[in-house]
Amino acid sequence: MPPFTTPKAVISGFKEKIDAMTVHGDRLYIGTATGSLHIYSIDKKEGGEDEVTLIETRKNLTRRGIEQLSFIKDINSLVVLSEATLTLFPLPTLAPPTPLAKTKAAFSFAVHTALQHIHPSPDAGAGTPGPMIPTLVTQLLVGCRRRAVLYTWRDGEPQEIREAPLPHSARAIAFLDRETACFAYAPNEYAVFSLVGMNVVDIAMPLPAPGSTSAMGALTGLTGYMTLGLGAKAKPAVVGISEAEVLVTKDNEGIMFGCDAKPVRAATIEWPAPPEDIAFVKPYIFSILPPGSVPAPSESTSPSVSGQPQTIPTTVVQIRSSISLLPTQTLAFPFTPPAAATAASLPALVPNAALRLLTPAPGAKSPLFFVSTPTDRTTAAADGTSVWRFDMLPWAAQLDELVVAGQYADALALLDTIDVTVLPDKDQRDSRIRALNAVALFKASKYDDAIDVFLALNINPAKILGLYPEAVSGRLAAPQDAWIPLFGGPASPPAPTRDDAEKPVPPEAEGATEKAAAELLDAISPADTIRGRLKKTGLGVFMPSGPKDDDAASIMSKRKFGPHGDQDRAIQTLVRYLTDRRPKVAAALKAVDITPENQAHKAPPLSETTLAELHALPDAPLGALTPEQLLRFAQLVDTALYKSYLARNSGLLESFCRVPNWGEVLEVEEQLRARQKFSELKDLYYGKQMHAKALGLLKELSEKEVDMEDKLGPSIRYLQKWGRITCTDIRVLAVGVPAGRDMAFEIFTSEYVELPRQEVARYLESIDTGVCTRYLEYLIAERKDFTPAFHDHLAELYLGTATAAKKRGDEQTRAEVYAKLLHFVDTDDYYSVDRLYGLVSSTDSYEARAILLGRLGRHDQALELYVHKLHDYHKAEEYCKRTYHAGTPTSGVFHTLLRIYLRPTVTTSHDLLRPALELISRHGPRLDAVEILELLPPLVAAENIRTFLIGALRAPIFDTHVVRAVSKARDEQLARRLMGLQAKRVKVTDSRICPQCHKRIGNSVIAVHSPRGEVTHYQCREIFSRRLNEKRR
Repeated sequence: MPPFTTPKAVISGFKEKIDAMTVHGDRLYIGTATGSLHIYSIDKKEGGEDEVTLIETRKNLTRRGIEQLSFIKDINSLVVLSEATLTLFPLPTLAPPTPLAKTKAAFSFAVHTALQHIHPSPDAGAGTPGPMIPTLVTQLLVGCRRRAVLYTWRDGEPQEIREAPLPHSARAIAFLDRETACFAYAPNEYAVFSLVGMNVVDIAMPLPAPGSTSAMGALTGLTGYMTLGLGAKAKPAVVGISEAEVLVTKDNEGIMFGCDAKPVRAATIEWPAPPEDIAFVKPYIFSILPPGSVPAPSESTSPSVSGQPQTIPTTVVQIRSSISLLPTQTLAFPFTPPAAATAASLPALVPNAALRLLTPAPGAKSPLFFVSTPTDRTTAAADGTSVWRFDMLPWAAQLDELVVAGQYADALALLDTIDVTVLPDKDQRDSRIRALNAVALFKASKYDDAIDVFLALNINPAKILGLYPEAVSGRLAAPQDAWIPLFGGPASPPAPTRDDAEKPVPPEAEGATEKAAAELLDAISPADTIRGRLKKTGLGVFMPSGPKDDDAASIMSKRKFGPHGDQDRAIQTLVRYLTDRRPKVAAALKAVDITPENQAHKAPPLSETTLAELHALPDAPLGALTPEQLLRFAQLVDTALYKSYLARNSGLLESFCRVPNWGEVLEVEEQLRARQKFSELKDLYYGKQMHAKALGLLKELSEKEVDMEDKLGPSIRYLQKWGRITCTDIRVLAVGVPAGRDMAFEIFTSEYVELPRQEVARYLESIDTGVCTRYLEYLIAERKDFTPAFHDHLAELYLGTATAAKKRGDEQTRAEVYAKLLHFVDTDDYYSVDRLYGLVSSTDSYEARAILLGRLGRHDQALELYVHKLHDYHKAEEYCKRTYHAGTPTSGVFHTLLRIYLRPTVTTSHDLLRPALELISRHGPRLDAVEILELLPPLVAAENIRTFLIGALRAPIFDTHVVRAVSKARDEQLARRLMGLQAKRVKVTDSRICPQCHKRIGNSVIAVHSPRGEVTHYQCREIFSRRLNEKRR
């Protein structure tokens, strides 16, 4: 589809010669060769079309013709070039005119207006710090005879006028940016002018490319009126394309130059003849080509007698894209010829006209106005001049047509030239077209470039995986003809079936089919290729056949990944994409407290999600996704990474299976089994907490083993690595370890993981109390677990095991376990004494009861058990030794034992007098003598307690002698110190000076300071004492 509509005549029958035009807002200003100015209004009608109405005519605004017009917004004035001088006419009155005196001998001018941020200080440099003020700056650059004059306005305020000499006179001027302009001196002579330094650099025109032909050489042999336009004298033409490019003409060639006066593109424009005029409407280049220079369409012409194709005999407007420099639209005058006209009859039906592109809209925007004047004088006098208008089709329609044609790079380049104000959905279109262009790059095996685009656009991983074969992407794999629709592009037309291809085509239908195909191509192609257009014009006979269109080629021949070529490179690039996405997705999930360790086994599998739901996941930054969408992204990425490692690098697969991930087990389980990657599969099960499957796999692999270590070792090591498990999970141990209690016990004593100890203890007790006892002993002794519940449980197990062994007559086991119980209750401090005593009190475990009673502070009952139940007087005495502490409530424990011996509360047949007397003889100092004598029976002989009595009597005498000796020694020590002090003397003479005030002491009252005997006045004693103390510190 052409980018512009067919031009429409907005003014007809204009009787004067139009030399200049400019557009500002809804006003069209036309300057004539007689010096008149015609002002038209451009009004919108109800149908959406513009209506041009004459509102004012200023006759003889200038004495001679108006050569050029423009508008300066800052001062709301028209700039008029007439009589080689510039004059400013303020709007709307156009009076009084202001001639610019320094612009005499002017040939051309150009206006540039832009918003600049300028420092408020006039002397500030470019890097001066401080606030910058936005200022509207307008520059008027005038090309005079061998000099350039620059006028500048800032927010309507005129600035200093600057001038610079030139080697030649500038016949045409075009701005690149606010600092650079391009001058056209003469045909093929151009220069770049710097407005900062006011200096000029000549442009060195490049030599013609080898093999390029001029229009004259290409069309030799053309005769008659068809060649009259080719001899027209060329004029210099220059037009600004962007801030970095300017287009200049050299004969029939258009070259792009930059601000450095060097070509910026290798490609150039090849016109069939030097253009008569050029203009620019972003992003299209308009050129007026002379009659007889453009070949006529092949449908409407037949070869001439000499065998050469005929040409269009009238003036042609050719429109090219400034992006690709290719023709996009060609219009011959008249723009609406009669339906029966042919190339041969066209000159007879319609006279030719001269076309001039006098001005585009400001800022190189649509619409473009141009004039046509009949070349025949009689017709020109009768019909006058017409003003035509080019209107551009909507940007959205142009972009859609480029996308349908698969020209994504051209669509992106066109999109870059469009302002977001005229295309509100520019950002969305840019993302979609870039994605489609990346798909085209992927088709062309440019995998790295395509993946880079996908990463930049945050494309949904499900769509990217659809570009890969099923071995990598699984059910996400899409056929190649579905790639473009998958990324939001138009669906490809269905390929013809084999039956349709084999059907014979009737001759009459064949012609209709060809015609319909040609019409379809014309309809969907916004910018036909040069080859297609030249074929239409007839010059296609000189061009070799080229490759087919990319889309057609992709439909006709499905490209498949090779086993070692494209497939390896494609998967390698996919791995790069996945490894880039994986940590970023994981970080986004971690921010919402979702990690593979705590959620991977709970996440719904991918198999429960339809392809439509996966493809509907948004192409958005990770921060804009919901947790559910992030989870799906993580599953897609990790599952694809599994399969990529399987397909290309199995060495990385092993380490990847060990780390927590979101990979889908069902997607890779069968492939791992098929390749016998059992170790990786076990690690995968472990990471997904599928422990039953992992133990089942290990059991399956161990069936062939004979040695118990080889048979059970892997299962035990797996269970040791298991980590925190629930009570239900622990029951799986019986399945995982079918035999070997000692080996199974290693599962629960692993130092690498932390099992739920309470559940493990319950489970082990249900299997075997002996194993549970070992486990609790391990926790208390090795792991230093001070949980009271474990200590109570262990004491209960000791008691229960001892009781059960006694009942079955296993005295050895009972003795071993009972000894452990006694040691435990005697040394452990974390079990509940009351609770355990309640269990022991109903048994005959008297020693354990005695220890527990002692823990409860009931020493008398404990000693009674030792004496009356156990009859073990030695243990009773040892109990007293452990319990006795002088000056505490337990200091009477020996007296309690003696009372039990001598005054028993129960009837006993044992003689308790002997152990009582032995207790008195060994521990008499810890007993009160009076109480002992009161407890002893009257018939006890003094000889039996002779040792006790002697010790009791000697104790007071010893104390008296010691006190007397100590007192005597103290008195003697004090007497010696007194004598020493009394023996010290000081001598005060008439010359003795006080060390504090440095005055003679004389007969004053004195103070003597120890230990050295310094003598000071009595009133100086305190100050001097402080000085001595400070020195000592």
